[in-house]
Order: sequence, then C-alpha cells, then structure tokens
Amino acid sequence: MPSAKDEHDFSYRRDIRSVFKLNNWILGSIGIWPVTIRGIRRHVYKIAIAVCNLTFSFALVPCALHIIYDEKDIIIRLKIGGLLLFCLISMIKYCILAIRRPKILRCIEYMKSDWWQVTFKSDREVMLKYAAISRNLTIIGASFMYTAGIIYYLIVVPFFFEHKVNNQTIRPLVFPIYSKFHQFQISPIYEIVYVAHCMCGYMIYSVTAGACGLAALFATHACGQIEMIVSRLEDLVNGARCKQSPKIHQRIAAIVKDHVRIVKFAIVVEEVLREVCLVEFISSVCTICLLEYSCIVDWQQDNKLSLANYFMFFVSLCFNIYILCYIGELLMEKSSQIGYTCYMINWYQLSPKSSRSLILIIAIASHPIKLSAGGMVDLSLLTFGNVLKTSVAYLSFLRTLVM
Repeated sequence: MPSAKDEHDFSYRRDIRSVFKLNNWILGSIGIWPVTIRGIRRHVYKIAIAVCNLTFSFALVPCALHIIYDEKDIIIRLKIGGLLLFCLISMIKYCILAIRRPKILRCIEYMKSDWWQVTFKSDREVMLKYAAISRNLTIIGASFMYTAGIIYYLIVVPFFFEHKVNNQTIRPLVFPIYSKFHQFQISPIYEIVYVAHCMCGYMIYSVTAGACGLAALFATHACGQIEMIVSRLEDLVNGARCKQSPKIHQRIAAIVKDHVRIVKFAIVVEEVLREVCLVEFISSVCTICLLEYSCIVDWQQDNKLSLANYFMFFVSLCFNIYILCYIGELLMEKSSQIGYTCYMINWYQLSPKSSRSLILIIAIASHPIKLSAGGMVDLSLLTFGNVLKTSVAYLSFLRTLVM
C-alpha cells in the first residue's frame, strides 16, 4: 500500500507536468523555458538563443534592404513592412524573455512550491480549474497563430507568389531578398534560405504564443491562490476547514502570510512581463492597423486566399492582445475581492483585536494587483478596446495618406 506521502508526491508530479507541459513545449523549443540541467548541457540554451537571434537577423536585414532599395509600390511596401515589423517585434520580445529567464525560473519555483503545499482537495480543484483556463487560452492562441503561419509559409508563398521578370521565373521567399543577392535563386541555396525563413517564422509564432501563454500561466495561478484566500476568509469565523489552527489569530496569520506571498509573486511576474507587454501593446496597434489595410486591399483586388490568410493573422494578433488584457482584468478583479470579502464576513463576531487585524488586509487589497505595459498602461478590457479603436483611427489615416 502506498503511503500518503507517496500519493501526494505522485499527484504533485502529475499536476506539475500537466500545468507546465504546453509552455515547456512552446518556449523550450526556442531556448527560453528554464530547465535545471547539470553538466555541459546547461549551456545548450545559450546556443539556442544565439542561433535564434542569427536566424532573426538573417531574415530581417535582406528584407529591410529590399524595402529600402528595390520595392517602389507603396502598397506592397506596406504589406512587407507589416511582416518585417512583426518579425522585429518578435525578436525584441525574444531578447527580453531571454534576459528574464532567471525571473521566469523564480516564478516557476513559486508555483511548484504552491502546488507542493496543497493539502485540501478543494484547494487543488481550484488550482486545477485556473490551470485549465491557462491551458485553454494558450491552446487557442497558439492554434490560431501556428495555423495562420503554416498556411502562409507552406501554401500561400510557394504556390501563389511566383512571378516572372524578363521571362525568368522568380521563386518567392517568405521574406523578400535584396535584388543584389542573385545567388538566392540558385538551388540548393534557395531551398536552404526558404527553410531558414520557415525556422524564423516558427520562432516568431512561438515567441508570440509563448509570451501570452506565459502571462496566462502566471496570472491564472495568482488568481487561483487569491480564490483560496477568499475561501479561507469566508471560513475565518467558523474555522470548519482549519481544524489544525483552532485559534483565530493563527488563521488570520496564515491568511496574511499567503496574501503577502501572492503579492510578492505578482511583483516578480510584473517584472517578467512589463517590457514584453509594453512591446506587445505598442506593436499590436501598428501591426493590426497594417493587417486591416492588407485585408481591405485584398478584398478590393478579390484575392480571396491572401485575404483569408491576413484575416487569420488579424484574428490571432487580436486574440493575443485580448489574452493579456483579459488576464490583467481577471487579476485586478480577483485581488480586489479579498478586501470585499473581509468586509462581508461576520467580522463583528470576532474580538476587537482580531477585527482590527483585518484592516491591514483590506488596506492592501484596496490596491489590486495589476499587469501593466511598461508601468504606463494597465492591461484591462478597456485597454483592449482602446487598442482596437486606435488601430482603426490609424487605418483611416493610412488610407487617406496612400489613396
């Protein structure tokens, strides 16, 4: 018969694998997910980061030269510029996440410690519920992003972008190349470059989906911990769940300790995501605007396949910024609930000394936990609406300028 400790250890390992699996797959493939490895293998992530940055640069530099020196059509320039901007922003986010790897590891250790300390079945169910929310958000966002990328890279570009110049067929690349580099049309160089561009595309979509998945993972975990604190506050007077702490001041001390731990965890999460959210917030306005413009142009030209692809990219980017704003809203709402619950319980049945202990909890909860874009804009559903409105305003300006 397995002991209670063995059962707890088995349950813990199973839950940890389930919670981190998706994020490990996405971010681990590009060297961002921190893994504790000893020996020479602990330097593998450095090699992966260097290779990824070289791949980004390999796609960015020739494409930028093509826009500056070769392309004269303003509409095509805008389309390629949107692709180039998306790649550049992904590279910046990748570098930020690479720098923040130690803090990401710290957040992961926070989460592992919380899962290890779970004792009540109800608490575990709450944590699993929020882990499922994180997993579903990550799956939906990654599915949109990877599906749009596969269609564009493996169907649209190779089969629909070929054109002829001086009776010569020019084989297309995902990222256009500066015309002085003639050798890129020669086999097998063309195939090697195309594969490198596909690798760059995979990294772009992995960084975008992985950053949103990471934010969802940490924020929903904090929400789960807050809900557990709320349930303990609701049970504070009766103490039915806390038989091991029969004294009221011990139960209050445990609640305060857990509340402080969540606040500290949220501070580290904010440090990890602050710059990523800022870059995502600023870039999404421009990128969504360019995608809207591309959809309008393809609609006018009756280019249905390209329209469908750009529309899928548009939905993917909108959903990614929505994830960040949604979890920011959820975190603010949940953290504010602690103070509200403190006031709504039968605190008047407690002794005056114990009642006064709740004042500090209410004071801390009056400043809810927030996710911000660089400390300048709080992420909320209102922010998401502002992003869409701003992108439409820029679209109107762009159409007036170009047409």
